[in-house]
Amino acid sequence: MASFRFFLSLLFIFFIPFSTAIPREVIYDAADVLTDAGYVSMSLTLEIIAEPLLEQSPSATVFAPSDSAFKKYGQPSLDLLRFHFVMLPLPFQSFRRLPAGAKLPTMFTGQSLTVTTSPPDHAISINNIKVTPSPIYDDGILLVYGIDRFFDTGYEYRGPNQRPNSNPISSCTAMNRTMNSSNSFDQAVEMLKTSGYSAMASFLGMQLSGDISRNGITVFAPTDVNVINRIVEFQDYPSFFRRHVVPCKFVWDDLVNFGDGTVLPTFLEGFTINISRSGGVLIFNTVPVFFPNAFDNDRVVVHGVSDVLTVQDEATTSSDVFSEVDQNVFDPGEF
Repeated sequence: MASFRFFLSLLFIFFIPFSTAIPREVIYDAADVLTDAGYVSMSLTLEIIAEPLLEQSPSATVFAPSDSAFKKYGQPSLDLLRFHFVMLPLPFQSFRRLPAGAKLPTMFTGQSLTVTTSPPDHAISINNIKVTPSPIYDDGILLVYGIDRFFDTGYEYRGPNQRPNSNPISSCTAMNRTMNSSNSFDQAVEMLKTSGYSAMASFLGMQLSGDISRNGITVFAPTDVNVINRIVEFQDYPSFFRRHVVPCKFVWDDLVNFGDGTVLPTFLEGFTINISRSGGVLIFNTVPVFFPNAFDNDRVVVHGVSDVLTVQDEATTSSDVFSEVDQNVFDPGEF
């Protein structure tokens, strides 16, 4: 165990980049672009509040209300402004793939924005407010989108009606997915490494071996910041990764069709993931997903979650749900 602790320390030092604040020059550059684009009020606001807000964040996405919104609303509170700062970068191509119900954690403590884009509508919508079709500013670490009014902190997403009494096991079998014969998880690992999930990428590379059954896997991935803050609490480090992996591939559209109380088995024996809803938003063991379908290929789907999935007081044993062949994916010899 001591040697593994040492190895894990080296893993974080060499493979997980340390967070650094967004450079001041980037903020001023974004403010200049906002002024040129006609968002003068938000430009001035960004220069005043952005630096202290973003000093602990290596990247962010800002939603800029129009000048007419500022004129109509008056002077917004600091908390309302925080509600327009999301703590992760949202490039347009990734942003437009987020399904309705996806949560975006903001810098207003305990508050999240909700994606409300409708499938027939190509325009991105957040809290039922349309977003500019492309970023006003984008340098890779700071992105700014325009909106025509302020987000409402009291907005509640109702969401679609879920399918009652859904059975994830039969659903997984019924999918009959066509699996690629390749054993490589290079695509998933590379995506995780470049998107702030280096810890999960490293665990994925270390613990998966051999062929995965045709059902594939689903990974619920907390960000590196969450892992670093929480992993010291786990005495059994391999269980950290296993509890975040379901031995079946469930894309977001599959998950939203499961009813409240649906239980997903994981590769950690005795640990299950319970699905519930809060304000129409899917919750997994009290943890919301904020980046559904962050990665998806024929064998693996990754959903970004806002925190580490913790052990439940009452866990349902999953060993009787999947066959021994399906469960024998991890190589215990690695540890």
